[in-house]
Amino acid sequence: MGVAKQRDAKKGKEFGGLVLRIIVVSFASLVMAMNIKTFVHTGGLIPGGASGLTLLIQEIFKKYFAITVPYTVVNILINAVPVYIGFRFIGRKFTLLSCWVILLTSILTDLLPPYVVTRDPLLISIFGGLINGGAISLCLLADSTSGGTDFISIFLSERRGVDSFNIALIINACILAAAGLLFDWNKALYSIIFQYASTIAIRVLYRKYQKATLFIVTNKPKEVCEAIYDISNHGATVLEGEGAYEHCERYVVYSVVSSAESGRVTTLVKKVDPEAFVNVIKTERVLGRFYQRPAD
Repeated sequence: MGVAKQRDAKKGKEFGGLVLRIIVVSFASLVMAMNIKTFVHTGGLIPGGASGLTLLIQEIFKKYFAITVPYTVVNILINAVPVYIGFRFIGRKFTLLSCWVILLTSILTDLLPPYVVTRDPLLISIFGGLINGGAISLCLLADSTSGGTDFISIFLSERRGVDSFNIALIINACILAAAGLLFDWNKALYSIIFQYASTIAIRVLYRKYQKATLFIVTNKPKEVCEAIYDISNHGATVLEGEGAYEHCERYVVYSVVSSAESGRVTTLVKKVDPEAFVNVIKTERVLGRFYQRPAD
């Protein structure tokens, strides 16, 4: 009976978590669609990624063939290959939630009326980019994506063990260069500012694939190692040392964890050893086995 109750409680918790994720990504989809219908359309920007490529194709058909192509149809077609990558290599729930984001954002973009907040191109580029990056970060924090290059960035991050969102910035710069050649270089250059602001927002708000190195001087190495493992599922290396001032035995615990988990790890370490000295260093790259929580 106890086991059955625990199983039901676990299922209820998982269902509640899934509902919360759906609410979060739905809100993010609304924000992205509103951003497209306000800042992006007003500035005539090409925001990069699948949405930017969709807008670019719409503009090409409109200018050269006098045909208005629905945003939803083009965006879904463009995301077909990234969605396959998601199902094949990342995770089913992750990809299904991402499909919901792609579909809802596309439909809302077609349905919402345009609205002008400001016509200043620099303000549009900066604040539109920050809002876009914030909405994408919400999706990522809820274990989903907005589609397109986000799938590719996460796939490369998990395969290579590094933060690959700068690769998406390079891909988007190529899309924007094409937009400049076909249309207006001013709008293409402002679009690069938009995409850069968006990438910066993502790097600040979403830190799963960024890593931090911990050097912890302590007299309780066993308890500290257990605290690190409990939070991050990462091991640690214990080094023996000597305090230079008091000339007494000290232990140095060395470990590398996700930047997103480093705050919780250091908090727990200070609980198990209030006298511990903790040094957190930003890590550029890790080679070797590094546990990465899989997407579901």
